[in-house]
Amino acid sequence: MSRKYSLQGLIVVLFAVVLVSGCATQSASSPEKIQRALAVDASTSVDQYILGATDVVSVSVWRNEDLSISVPVRPDGKISVPLVGDVQASGRTPEQLASAIRSSLSEYIREPQVSVVVTSMGSHEFTDRVRVTGAVRQPLSIPHRSGMTVLDIFLNAGGANEFAALNNAMLYRKFEGEVVAIPVELGDILNKGQVRTNYLMRPGDILTVPERSF
Repeated sequence: MSRKYSLQGLIVVLFAVVLVSGCATQSASSPEKIQRALAVDASTSVDQYILGATDVVSVSVWRNEDLSISVPVRPDGKISVPLVGDVQASGRTPEQLASAIRSSLSEYIREPQVSVVVTSMGSHEFTDRVRVTGAVRQPLSIPHRSGMTVLDIFLNAGGANEFAALNNAMLYRKFEGEVVAIPVELGDILNKGQVRTNYLMRPGDILTVPERSF
């Protein structure tokens, strides 16, 4: 009998461990990392379009129609420009790309005037989206909009379900080559009007609302 009860006790313990592990949430990043990741809100404009693979750009060189082209950004992030050859496009704004082409063309043309227009924005279809997962009524993935906050996207997801641990929500943001976990107190935002953690969303952000531990 004792061996039977010992086996049952072991099963209960193992079940409890699995349950706790499943309900555990990732711990927050260090205060220093969080501060740096949030500081990008004030220091970087999300309105600047950054070129990426599959974008299509129209390069115009004034009075040189034979050098004016419309090309897609290749998977390696470059475009091919007459006379110049390959030019890095991915990771640059259209203005920065135009400046790079202008600098290279100046070896062949006196004071070239170059403009770059994005005619197809394929690269940002997924990278510029923001997402909500976890204990919400409708997990969501939508395009980022300037001025969008944590509360905005949470409400877009229909709010929380009955199992949500609102004050344990986490905002995940890619920054400096890693993912920074930023605590969000959704319960205080909704119920107390304390908007300290109602952060501005950035392209690529993921808001996760965990379930309560029972």
